[in-house]
Amino acid sequence: MKGRDILKSMVSSSEHGKVETPQASPSHKPAGAVRAMNLSLGRLNEEAAAAKELREAIAAGDKVIELDPALVEASFIRDRIPLVADPQFDHLKASIADSGQQVPILVRAHPTKPSYYQAAYGHRRLRAAADLGRPVKAIVRALSDEQLILAQGQENGPRVDLSFIERALFARSLEEHGFDRDTIAKALSVDKPEISRLLQVAECVPAEIILAIGPAPKVGRPRWLAFAERLKDSASAKRVEKELQAADFPATETNKRFDRLWTAMTVAEKKANDVEAVRTKKGLPLASIDRTARGSKITVTSAEFADFLSSHMHEFVVMFERETEGKSAD
Repeated sequence: MKGRDILKSMVSSSEHGKVETPQASPSHKPAGAVRAMNLSLGRLNEEAAAAKELREAIAAGDKVIELDPALVEASFIRDRIPLVADPQFDHLKASIADSGQQVPILVRAHPTKPSYYQAAYGHRRLRAAADLGRPVKAIVRALSDEQLILAQGQENGPRVDLSFIERALFARSLEEHGFDRDTIAKALSVDKPEISRLLQVAECVPAEIILAIGPAPKVGRPRWLAFAERLKDSASAKRVEKELQAADFPATETNKRFDRLWTAMTVAEKKANDVEAVRTKKGLPLASIDRTARGSKITVTSAEFADFLSSHMHEFVVMFERETEGKSAD
């Protein structure tokens, strides 16, 4: 019996307060080698984590009920950056349409709206149910704000991990809502030094730029930290803003959006370099002087000229000191 069918039978039986032993399912037509090859390890991990979570919920006496998606609001803290084109969501929606919702979402009674609920996790399942026009299966628990965000953050661990920048935004939102570093670390299952790095990026990179880029799952911590550092330069920030205004930018894939902004920073920086060639009277190259905002570099291409500079370096230093002293006296 397939894992998803087992989960489905568990959900169905939990609504009657017991879990039935799954029976052997009738033989099904093979889905084909191509489809089987496309099953990712991450998907299998998600199903295993979902099964464990559901078993624990049933063992704890939680009941699965059906709710109108219109009565369930999202968590007060966003943890994912929405995408216009989201293949993973499309796959989930198709799966629910075909086999039903196999794992319930977790909600609490809405703290300010009677008869409404607030989701702790399962936002994609909630959205899929709403799009399909069907009730959403949910477990209702009494949760404090802290319990809700801990459940929300930790639910992403054994399933599809948030990207680095989504985690950064989540950490920043938690901090803005008054949660301390210990709670944030527990919610994201990371240590405090990592929380500091997440918050550093979220504080240095404006939210509108992050949202314009999107989740960028292939862009990790080192590149985001470097991006945040470069963005401190006003010229780099202006180049980023200009690239964001490009008509085709929103249609670019999320990881490539980051690459485009990074390229806009670095290519423009290289073009801005002031490179001076050192040549003989006949035009033969001897060296080049590369001046940047970070300093200057002399690259000698002639071995004979390198020996000449080395043998007369002391004289050049004396000449430099004499001229700089004269300018100071003036």
